[in-house]
Amino acid sequence: MADTASPSLDDGPSWLKDNVAAVTAVLTVVGYALVIATFEGMIPFYPNIGKSGVNLLGHAIAVVNLAATVCLIAGWRYVKQGKIEAHAKSMTAAFALILLFLVLYLPKVGGGGEKRLVESVPDPIALGYFVMLAIHIILSAIAMPVVLYAFLLGISHTPAELRDSLHPRIGRIAAASWILSLVLGVVTYLILNHVYSYEFTPV
Repeated sequence: MADTASPSLDDGPSWLKDNVAAVTAVLTVVGYALVIATFEGMIPFYPNIGKSGVNLLGHAIAVVNLAATVCLIAGWRYVKQGKIEAHAKSMTAAFALILLFLVLYLPKVGGGGEKRLVESVPDPIALGYFVMLAIHIILSAIAMPVVLYAFLLGISHTPAELRDSLHPRIGRIAAASWILSLVLGVVTYLILNHVYSYEFTPV
């Protein structure tokens, strides 16, 4: 089986190459702080988008998550086939899509509101929904530093260097947790928006 390769086939900046862990830590803290501050209503500049805006962004996010899942699965298959450049492009596209997800998700939470399943949903369905949602949220939080670390290693090292680094192992963990989180996100989106009814609480 081929090792996971770099999203860039050349050396990256030397400052990044020598400080991957530190840069990962800083970006992770910034990301967590931004999400928590948004949920707590501490960022005042999100526009009020209302229910229609939340629905529109929710649909867009589902499409983005599905596209990211396809890119991740393709990237995983490419590296197993030894197609290094194709793997690099797929993983870079997946990372770009997760950044797009954040651009859509934060205004949805900060300027929109919250959607919940109606109480009339059968208990087994509601329980399954909440379990999947909880796993999705936990995996998303855990995956952030792992994904960042794997990606930053990839763009700062050559494929030859990556073979002897943590990238192959970390990359597999990052991709697996990321894919599962994205799939569960899409499934819960379908349940909430297209299978059962929801209640909307504005910000």
